[in-house]
Amino acid sequence: MNNKSNRLAIKMLISMVAGIAVGLIFMVIREKLGASSAAWQTINNWLFQDITAQGAEKAVGLFYIGGQLFVKSLQLVIVPMVFSSIVLAISTIRDASTLGRVSAKTFGWFLLTTTVALVLAGSVALTCFNKGLFNTTIEGLSAVTGSTGSNPLNVILNIVPSNIAASFSVNNAVLSLIFLAIVIGLSLNKKGYGEESVINRLCKELSDVVVVFLNFVVDKFGPVAVFMLLTRTFATYGIDYLKPAAAYVVLTVALLLIYLFIGYPLYIAIAAKLNPFTFIRKIFKVVVFGFSTSSSAATLPLNTETNVSDLGVDKQIASFVLPLGMTINMDGTAIMQVVAALFLAGVGGYEVGVVNLIVIMVLALIASVGTPAAPGAGAVILFTILSGMGFTGEAAMTGYALILAINRPIEMLVTSLNCVGDSVATIAIAKSEGKLDERIYNS
Repeated sequence: MNNKSNRLAIKMLISMVAGIAVGLIFMVIREKLGASSAAWQTINNWLFQDITAQGAEKAVGLFYIGGQLFVKSLQLVIVPMVFSSIVLAISTIRDASTLGRVSAKTFGWFLLTTTVALVLAGSVALTCFNKGLFNTTIEGLSAVTGSTGSNPLNVILNIVPSNIAASFSVNNAVLSLIFLAIVIGLSLNKKGYGEESVINRLCKELSDVVVVFLNFVVDKFGPVAVFMLLTRTFATYGIDYLKPAAAYVVLTVALLLIYLFIGYPLYIAIAAKLNPFTFIRKIFKVVVFGFSTSSSAATLPLNTETNVSDLGVDKQIASFVLPLGMTINMDGTAIMQVVAALFLAGVGGYEVGVVNLIVIMVLALIASVGTPAAPGAGAVILFTILSGMGFTGEAAMTGYALILAINRPIEMLVTSLNCVGDSVATIAIAKSEGKLDERIYNS
């Protein structure tokens, strides 16, 4: 299993490097030819065009089709995988104190890592704000449709669904789906139904079918799809948008990388007392996969397999913590939203002090919990923070349009951070519960 996993990781790394390199080459070609030139439009229509967009009726979009088919294949199993894994994890834990303890540790870890991420991002971003690094003039940007403002506390109402079928019919209702799975799992546990109960057998067989399907899709098509997704992302990414927001981009990327390659390994070394370099080596394919798909939901199957097969986490722990983390543990999203909020405050000419920063951090914490595990969702949910702080002036909204336009590469790194954060929590909890096989971890 480890050799197979290592081969996949190497293939993913090669695909990522090749995809970025080829994408940058196409970016240069685009800049040389001009984005509106006939030559580039022909290249774009054949390779990169979103064929669902208005006016793209005659486009081919080979790279778009290939990447989207892969992502949709992964999204196809989100609902059955999350539901079955949580029901099985909860219903088979016979000791109520163990279940309560694991749940408390899970929420405690999520709160700890997100709070540390917020404090790091907030303190650094406020320093940059006070030094005037975000006082950028942005001109000539058209408005981009984002999100309408809403109360961040709406996420609480969305936990309990009013219709069971609705939770199973869409991928963006994962929070309510998790609630249903927890309720059913607890009910089965309370009634004392064993693993041979009808619901448990159904969930077990459903989980096995999902694993077979995912292994086939990831192993056979993953590397090619990663190449297509990354090539298209960088090829269609205009460099003109990057210049006015260079401070935001550089600072956000730096903070994300620091937390990814320094913060998380420190958690592993200090809290779990494990070799952090082993963790980095084995989790790297999850980093690459999350970066490529820009979707925590699409990365969940690989993250689960990696934690169980490569890192030695007990399947019950992984099946409970990882789906929950995919929904509410968003360290990377929180970092991005805090930096973006302060950047837009600088663009809009607003004053921000320590009290304002604390409010921004609290809003970012709540908003990140309600962020769907899907590409681009973090930047859209950012509007909730802006409206909550009153950063809705014309200049700030123009800056928000800029972020929506350029944020895809940052969202890719944010996704990697979110997925690794879930894995760190899973390993720490498994180690504290004596549910971590260190022989597998150190192999």
